[in-house]
Amino acid sequence: MTDNAEWPTIPFAPWKDSCAALHLYTQIVGKYRLAHTPWVNHSWHATLYINADGLTTGLIPDGPGVTVQFDLHRQRLVASCPTGKSDGFPLEPMSVAAFDSRFRQTIAALGGSPEYHGFPNELPKAVPFAEDTAARPWDAEAVSRFHRALVRIDAVFNEFRTGFLGKVSPVHLFWGSFDVAVTRFSGKPAPLHPGGIPNLPDAVTREAYSHEVSSAGFWPGGGGIDEPCFYSYAYPTPEGFAEQSVKPAAARFDKDLGEFVLPYEAVRSAADPRAALLEFLESTFAAAATLADWDDGLTCAMGRKGQPRSIT
Repeated sequence: MTDNAEWPTIPFAPWKDSCAALHLYTQIVGKYRLAHTPWVNHSWHATLYINADGLTTGLIPDGPGVTVQFDLHRQRLVASCPTGKSDGFPLEPMSVAAFDSRFRQTIAALGGSPEYHGFPNELPKAVPFAEDTAARPWDAEAVSRFHRALVRIDAVFNEFRTGFLGKVSPVHLFWGSFDVAVTRFSGKPAPLHPGGIPNLPDAVTREAYSHEVSSAGFWPGGGGIDEPCFYSYAYPTPEGFAEQSVKPAAARFDKDLGEFVLPYEAVRSAADPRAALLEFLESTFAAAATLADWDDGLTCAMGRKGQPRSIT
């Protein structure tokens, strides 16, 4: 495998333990945001966002106002507030309990309230953060490469997002399942979701899937698939969805996951990675929207820099 500055290789196996640590650390920070932010539809108030340095919460309305950032260039967790104060600590080998303790101290030092739910979500074995004392590795180089990949993915997902006039989510990272996602909504109510996601209240799942969706995203690996992959699914799943022909050729329907997947490596190694990923996003959405009879008027040409969208 070759590497490049824009789409680095990010095989899952060499850094899976560091990835698991980062996942749990984002859960802690995400739960802090969740605890202090008014509820927004589909849990959009709790997510993290990709930026030039790593992952950020945006401004959280706690105390003076707090922003938390995983600085994946400098390998630090940094929290800051509008008073000009900042605090943080190195991202390095440690336990989840140590991260939790350091994070609480950091928030308190800024005048915030480090109060949040102390258990992981969406993981089958939920060890309370404060009791998870096992040593966790931290592969700084792998984490940095993961961030570089997220920057490229974020740009393409945001471009895809512009091609829809209906309700569409931000491009954001859900720390429960540790995936970057963008979701389009048909506007039609969906059947009640059965729930049953490990360590996640059914009420949260059902609110998230209250309306019909076509959702696409990216996992670094784990959770039933052991390589970094893009995915696309519909809820409710329309009849015949699994049999649809989608692009590019490397895409396939995974019956166990119930969704289309496309290996990150197939995108990274394509002659035009952006075009390959857009092909996947557009073809899987078209399959879902056609079968579920979405309103054709919801889609539009993708946005262009400096050009207002034509309404004629």
